[in-house]
Amino acid sequence: MVKLYEQIKGGNTMNMRWNLDKLYTSFDCTELKNDFSLLNKLIEETNEYEDTNFVSNDNAKEKLEYYIEKHNILDDLMHKLYNYGYLTYSVDTKNVDALKQMEKVESYMPKLTILEVKFKKWVSTLENFDEIINSSNMLKEHEFVLKEQKYLSKYLLSDKEEELIAEMQNTGSNAWAKLQETVTSSLLVDFEDEKLPLPVIRNYAYDSSAEKRKKAYEAELESYKKIDQSSAACLNAIKGEVITIAKKRGYSSPLEMTLENSRMDKETLNAMMTAIKEYLPYFHKYLKKKAQMLGHKNSLPFYDLFAPVGDVNMTYSFEEARDFIVSNFSSFSKKLGNFADNAFEENWIDAEQREGKIGGAYCSSVHAIKESRIMANYSGSLNDVTTLAHELGHGYHGDCLNEQTSFNSNYPMPIAETASIFCETIVMNAALKNATDDEALVILETDIMGSNQTIVDIYSRYLFETELFEKRKESSVSVDELKEIMLKAQKEAYGDGLDHEYLHPYMWNCKPHYYYAEANFYNFPYAFGLLFAKGLYAKYLDMGEDFIPKYDELLAATGKNNIKDVLSIMNIDSHDVNFWRSSLEIIKEDIEKFLAL
Repeated sequence: MVKLYEQIKGGNTMNMRWNLDKLYTSFDCTELKNDFSLLNKLIEETNEYEDTNFVSNDNAKEKLEYYIEKHNILDDLMHKLYNYGYLTYSVDTKNVDALKQMEKVESYMPKLTILEVKFKKWVSTLENFDEIINSSNMLKEHEFVLKEQKYLSKYLLSDKEEELIAEMQNTGSNAWAKLQETVTSSLLVDFEDEKLPLPVIRNYAYDSSAEKRKKAYEAELESYKKIDQSSAACLNAIKGEVITIAKKRGYSSPLEMTLENSRMDKETLNAMMTAIKEYLPYFHKYLKKKAQMLGHKNSLPFYDLFAPVGDVNMTYSFEEARDFIVSNFSSFSKKLGNFADNAFEENWIDAEQREGKIGGAYCSSVHAIKESRIMANYSGSLNDVTTLAHELGHGYHGDCLNEQTSFNSNYPMPIAETASIFCETIVMNAALKNATDDEALVILETDIMGSNQTIVDIYSRYLFETELFEKRKESSVSVDELKEIMLKAQKEAYGDGLDHEYLHPYMWNCKPHYYYAEANFYNFPYAFGLLFAKGLYAKYLDMGEDFIPKYDELLAATGKNNIKDVLSIMNIDSHDVNFWRSSLEIIKEDIEKFLAL
């Protein structure tokens, strides 16, 4: 296969770069300048209102309504301004204007934090809260979030401390995260007499050449030595800040803080993790079978985790990926298919691999313009197609929330991965229906491979982050210690499925999730999303067309309910370990089919 990276250098018929004009046309355009002026004005007005009115509980209904209205406008405006900077920066980390835009928006965060703190503290003093909420349709529509704000007020510090934390995060965790993005996106890997961007090298893990996969793996690990000290410094600084803030606020641990912010209770997490640990041996069997198919005597080396199997070389041009996704999404619902088709048509997607672009893939739903933007590093593999489907699922989730206010559209991490993984499931299952026997083998293995990453590798990342936080309490964690913790976590999660001589000690360096100070433990949400999506897909097969409006209703409700109540919309008990087992049983059945081939 001629890699798409090489095709692009010679020209490509389909635009693989996004268009951000719906946000702003440039960093010095009039609309952007006017929005910054509006932002200043709204912050000043809201601050003055709070200082004048949040000194008593009189007219509480009107005051609550005022805050919600202003919050919705401010939140949309802030995200629009920040997204323009970040979206530009993420595909061109050397863009100074983009970096300045992000930092300028971040400079407003302390002011917004103070507005939110004043509101939460005032709300905490209100009595007869239910009576006040029931007196207004607007307040009833925002009841869950209002009550959540009142509950979370117990974790607040003083106004001065909250302002200081918000200000220092701009030169602390936010700055460290940018540095880590910059060093990884700028890293060029020496490979076969070329210097290639890291995402290109990592995508060679899907190459049909065994020799190329191994060489790319070795080159990748060697390249991290250039940046491991700086990445370790970033990681230590960010995790140290998180530990300090969690302790000061009164949380028992960063995990407890994460669960509270995720609207998820420990019982749900424990039920899911119990089921995952029970089913790990089935994934180990899959890995050993794959090793055997690829000619390895024992377990699978890490560099062959994503190796293609079978005699069919399933690769897709970007145009073919679009047709494949739109067609299969449409087989589920016309609304989803039309959404995906529009995303491609309107250039919402930046899929081209190039130097200076960050690795991986993400979707940013911009509520202010009711559109999403999707970044990927597309190389043409079936896995890349499912990645596009995954990110489009995030976008569809945002689309279902477009009619909600900003106040009611901020959903927690675990739910964030549900629509995305559901869309992966649609694509894979629809593709299997029309596949030849040889193609079915490839599709089945690709699907299991993805599940293995979302269950087994995610479990290893959960173990890694858990131990990292424990060690960081005492002191900074060295590069060698980070590598040791990662290897230990991989050995526990992958068991004898992977060859322990060929693991990935630097996985902490290439996964950006570890560097999100506001989203710690961004690992278990993927497992949650996969297992919830598998359970939902089983319900879809049972309910047929009746499932689709219920599914859209569920996605629209994710910003104004806790995790347990969101699942209850589909009559699922998140505390019931048997639900999580039933979803894992679906994957187990696929593994058994694969083992029998």
